[in-house]
Amino acid sequence: MAPTAARLRLSGQVQDTLLAVFVALMQVLGTLQAADNQPAARPLAEPGLLGYLLLAVSGLVLLARRRRPPAVFATTVALSLAYYAADYPDGPASLALYVALYTLTAQGDGHRSLQLATAGVTALTVGWLLTAQLQPFGVVGWLLFRIGTAVMAAALGESVRTRRVLAAEALERAERAERTREQEARRRVDAERLRIARDVHDTVAHAIAVINVQAGVTAHVLDRRPQQARETLVTIAQTSARALGELRAILGVLRDPDDGDAPAPGLRRVEELAGIARQAGLDVEVEVGAPPRELPSAVDQAAYRIVQEAITNVIRHAGRARVLVSVSYGPGGLELRVADDGRGPSGDAGRVGRGIVGMRERAGLLGGELTAGPRPGGGYQVRARLPLPPPVAVPR
Repeated sequence: MAPTAARLRLSGQVQDTLLAVFVALMQVLGTLQAADNQPAARPLAEPGLLGYLLLAVSGLVLLARRRRPPAVFATTVALSLAYYAADYPDGPASLALYVALYTLTAQGDGHRSLQLATAGVTALTVGWLLTAQLQPFGVVGWLLFRIGTAVMAAALGESVRTRRVLAAEALERAERAERTREQEARRRVDAERLRIARDVHDTVAHAIAVINVQAGVTAHVLDRRPQQARETLVTIAQTSARALGELRAILGVLRDPDDGDAPAPGLRRVEELAGIARQAGLDVEVEVGAPPRELPSAVDQAAYRIVQEAITNVIRHAGRARVLVSVSYGPGGLELRVADDGRGPSGDAGRVGRGIVGMRERAGLLGGELTAGPRPGGGYQVRARLPLPPPVAVPR
């Protein structure tokens, strides 16, 4: 239905042509009929068909109303003043003027077009008043009708222009809101992708670091101490199985957001991390301050990943070191500290990499802060502070 209507719709130029011819005929024929009631007015044929020419030209000039609204309006104003100054019969002689005035305000910019319309209507009013014959009363009635119709034509055009502007602004706001929604959705997708990448990195890096150490131990003691080699192989199997389970849970979110077989890791598994690190040859001590608090899931997961990455860095760079993992609950937030006394073959400078950057990003996303660097007495230390909401008082 819509395509058929679009094909049948006439172009703007064709519409203006039909309108101009129609208005010119209406002005000529309507004025001829109205002249019968105005015997004192000059006939349109005097002198030299000038009246017919003025009516016809003022109608046909509407051919350019869309392309040159101010020029067309000024032309119709001049023709109208000339027509009534010649004392031709009153009637629909100003029909083209009203169309031109409507077009000027409807397609204008709302400021200059209104100024031009006001100046034109003022000039018309003064000219009509000067050329009008105030007797009989019917002439005064036509004069008031012309002035009132000109004002209404300008007001109608301005109303149409205002509605068009408001509709355009509403459409622009809707498009801007749609773009904002798309940008927000894209930002959330990027943030989720970055979170998953961090989780995968932390899980894989920790598991690979432990497996690498245990594999080295196995290769070293395989012939001399097969029982210890068997134990390290069991540790490797357990570590890889645990890493595969975490990866399966992380990647399962991509397939089905409701698929969460394994609970999200949190600080309750710090002892488990410490046990894995001890199997890798570290001397790990865990201190958890009292009283422990129920943590928001985002803070709990971020704290676990920070401790995990810090321990992974110790396994990679510090060799057989003593490690202190401290978790304390302060009045303003959660305090984490992972410190070691080892230097390792890479030195303290080798600690700086994607792991430190990832830990800082995790803390920053929660409004916290993280520092990492060598300790004055040797070794390395990672400190993080994650803000927590104030505890809810339980009424007694």
